[in-house]
This record gives sequence, structure tokens and C-alpha cells, in this order.
Amino acid sequence: MAYENLGEGALNYNPCRYGKSKLLFRGPRKKLEGDYIAVLGGTETYGKFVETPFPALLEQELDLPVANLGCVNAGTDVFTNDQTVMEICSKARVTVIQIAGAQNMSNRFYAVHPRRNDRFLRASTLLKTIYREIDFTDFNFTRHLLRTLSETSPEKFAMVRQELKDAWVARMKTMLAKVGTKVVLVWMADHSPDDHDAVENMGADPLFVDRKMLDELRPLVKDIVEVVASEEEVDAGYERMVFADMDAPTAREMLGTIVHARVAEELAASISKSL
Repeated sequence: MAYENLGEGALNYNPCRYGKSKLLFRGPRKKLEGDYIAVLGGTETYGKFVETPFPALLEQELDLPVANLGCVNAGTDVFTNDQTVMEICSKARVTVIQIAGAQNMSNRFYAVHPRRNDRFLRASTLLKTIYREIDFTDFNFTRHLLRTLSETSPEKFAMVRQELKDAWVARMKTMLAKVGTKVVLVWMADHSPDDHDAVENMGADPLFVDRKMLDELRPLVKDIVEVVASEEEVDAGYERMVFADMDAPTAREMLGTIVHARVAEELAASISKSL
């Protein structure tokens, strides 16, 4: 699910910051004292167009403060490189991490913006050598870049895709080492990590992440919660989101309120076992 320009919607997201972090998170700001839950993730965790996203619902379920540290279009880089966020997570009773796609992070082939991870900055010499026919100054966003690489040469793109998969696993292991073992990963998508076609192609997020990659992380976390949304749930959730008319196409790409409620319920059941 790609978002290149998220304008002002009808909701007040009460944007806030924590400590020295330059990142803007969804409020209200939580007092991170005593026991609390930290939630990292991308646009779904932030809850764009969702009045009560799953971190807020999780707070109601667990009766503990839950800090929504979701960022629009975030990949792993934005969190791993933010010392304040890592400290918040390391001190949390439990950290929930929404599984993000593999496209929005720097790797051997290209670099992304350190805070807006969906923004393509530059191609490496290696990528320019492999794709001599492409002018990389034409790209501003990672998904546009990858779609063009795939269409230009599926054979060459297989190397790029595998690099992103390998880099994703390595970056996630780095993040988990900083956060600690009190982590629950959450898969929220309209397809399963076992769905080969959805995973390998330029489909929905989390892009390119498959079962094998999750299994590599399983020994490092408390649990992996998987919520696969049905088409009916997404349609029903869309009707309950809050957005301006001009944002309807973007809202259509979100999972919606029904899925957020499912995620909160299943996360609460998982986390309750370790509290």
C-alpha cells in the first residue's frame, strides 16, 4: 500500500514527539512511566483515516498505556536509527512491531531518506551497472523505482528482490537486538505470508516478506500474530473510516476499521500471556 501524498483529512491526529526524536507520531502523547506498551509500524499503525487505530484499541483491552509510534510510510530504517525510539521500546513491558515491507530501506542497490523511508534518494554504482538503460533521476519513490526495474528486466529484478529480502531480515535482527526479547510481531495484510504470488510480485504490503523470512525472526520474539483480512472485512472497514472526498482513493488502499479491531483483539490475547 503506497502513499506518496497524504493530505489533511477530517481526523485530528494530535501529532506529538517523544524526547529528542525528530519523528512525528500520532497522539495523544503518553507518559512513558512504569508499565507501558510501545507499538512500531507504518501507515496502518499510525491509523490514517481510522478514528481509533489498533494501538488505541489495544490500550483499552490491556488497561495499560500504549504509545503509538507508527509513522506514515515507515520502513525499518526510520526506527532502527532513532535512539529515542529504541530506548522507549527497550524500556517497554512489550513492544509490538507491525511487519513492514522490504522496499523502504537502504540496501546495496539504493538509498532511501532516513525519515521518509518511501523516498528514493540515489542508486548505487552496482544498480547503475546492472540497469544501464535506466535514468535514475526520474524516480522519487521506492515503489515506482521497483516497478520500473521489474518491468524492464524480470531476470535482473530477481537479484534486486533477493537483496531486499536479505537486507530486511538483517535489519530486523538489528532492530530486535536493540529492542530486546519482549517483542510481538504483527502481520496485518490482505494476504498470507504463504501467498507466493502476492509476496513475489508488486502487490500489497508488506512487500516481498514471506514465511521463510518470518521464521528466521521467530526465535528472537515472543510471538508473531497474523491477521489476514478478507475482502469483506476491508470493504466494511472502509465504510467506517473518516476521510475527505479527495482522499477516498488512498483510503481504499487501507485495511480499515474492522481489521484494526481484529488486530487489537489478537494482540491483546497474545500479550496477556506474558504480562
